[in-house]
Amino acid sequence: MKGYWMLTLHSHLPFVKHPEYEYFLEEHWLFEAISETYIPLLMNLKRLEEENIYFRLTVSVTPPLCEMLTDELLVSRYNKYLERLIELSEKEIERTKNNAEENALAKFYFDRFHTIKNFFNDFLKGNVLNGYKYFQEKGYMEVITCGATHGFLPFLNVNNKAVDAQIRAAVENYEKHFGKKPIGIWLPECAYYDDLDKVLDKYGIKYFFLDSHGLLLSKPHPVNGVYAPVFTPNGVAAFGRDYKSSKQVWSSKEGYPGDYEYRDFYRDIGYDLDFNYIKPYINPDGIRVFTGIKYHKITGETEYKAFYNPSAAENKTIEHAKHFVSERERQAEEIGKLTDRLPLMVSPYDAELFGHWWFEGPKFLYNVFKEMANSEIKPVIPGEYLNEYPKNQVVKPNPSSWGDKGYYDVWLNEGNDWIYRHLTRMADIMTEKAAIYENTKDKQIEAVLNQMVRELFLAQSSDWAFLMTTKTALEYAIKRTKEHIYNFLRLNEMLENNDFDNKFLDKLFTKNSIFQEIDFRIFS
Repeated sequence: MKGYWMLTLHSHLPFVKHPEYEYFLEEHWLFEAISETYIPLLMNLKRLEEENIYFRLTVSVTPPLCEMLTDELLVSRYNKYLERLIELSEKEIERTKNNAEENALAKFYFDRFHTIKNFFNDFLKGNVLNGYKYFQEKGYMEVITCGATHGFLPFLNVNNKAVDAQIRAAVENYEKHFGKKPIGIWLPECAYYDDLDKVLDKYGIKYFFLDSHGLLLSKPHPVNGVYAPVFTPNGVAAFGRDYKSSKQVWSSKEGYPGDYEYRDFYRDIGYDLDFNYIKPYINPDGIRVFTGIKYHKITGETEYKAFYNPSAAENKTIEHAKHFVSERERQAEEIGKLTDRLPLMVSPYDAELFGHWWFEGPKFLYNVFKEMANSEIKPVIPGEYLNEYPKNQVVKPNPSSWGDKGYYDVWLNEGNDWIYRHLTRMADIMTEKAAIYENTKDKQIEAVLNQMVRELFLAQSSDWAFLMTTKTALEYAIKRTKEHIYNFLRLNEMLENNDFDNKFLDKLFTKNSIFQEIDFRIFS
């Protein structure tokens, strides 16, 4: 054996739930992720198990995602979403009957949506988390947590109770969904600051992940670079990203996903077909959206796009998997001459790269594990690795993130800096109120304070600042931030005036229903 490979997939979406509307566009972020990433990944893992192929991977499932995947309203809406896709693909079979290539693809999607629906209802029993639990219990997967609502911890640390609460709530939520405490965490945006490891250690977290420079710029310098974990001063392990293996996959220009045989992400019948025909399957307001039915491949730098060929694309995933594994063997052989142990190559990605952005991604991973089973590289999960190598160098990691330019400016710039004075003031108010009412037995006051924590957590989500920077879903990100600030302040006003609007409180409890188990005393 030449080395180890650690695949880590970060699964996260912001909490989006709008019971006040029959249809809400942003809820489709979840439905698309389930159909295009989570279920295809789990289906391919099940196939690996059935074929007795050795595989290991680490998956973070964030608390907001856990809460949405188990929400009755959202699960019900997801089933309706699948039914609409099946209905549309059935109509497409009829519409395309005079074009053999297009018709074959319509049938491909019809079969695919049926397979996904059956897997969801049969193997998963209507709950995607059941798939993660299954593979974790079998020892194939290590499921880790994240910050409660993916809050950008270095900026929340102005009030250290805010960071403590984000980690504690995440650990408690993980235990609610998985029946045990997590041993690892994906730091939101991989953002680390000095002494964050104290909070992680306090709540039993044994390891986290850093971008390459967060580890390479540690003090003292790590003797094995990013090819072995280190321990922080408080004994928490930090795994550093291997830039080379990561870029080979995620880069749309230099990486595999840009190959001309793969499916084109942007060409979708939601935009291509006659408006009256497609209208029942897009936004009721008439806004065209992705349906998930895409008939074209990337083709190249041309306006003309050739029809997608699933068989040719699958063959490419085999070719690329062989290349990926051979590159890891070559890389491990070179690095192994310089390290004091077999090198570890950590490849962290956003889970949605596989399936949503890169349609063939789950099949690529299946073929990587299949190829790796006959190679000199062994897949490994963090717990296994730390059991094998319990002694590691102690360093002080460098503050960093995995955002553009590697530090914090994606989440703090002229487009989003206004949010932090509100988040800091809200955390201060929450800390004050938790101290005042710590011993209260009044159920009304407890309900208001618990909802205040939910609104604070939801406002703290790093997704809103990120979307303001990228200017994707900009209006929605601003609206959500202001909405949670307003809700929090109004609830606080109720407390101060002893004047409770139960109708308003009930509305928030139903809509912003994340963390039903929350106790405001985590701020006391």
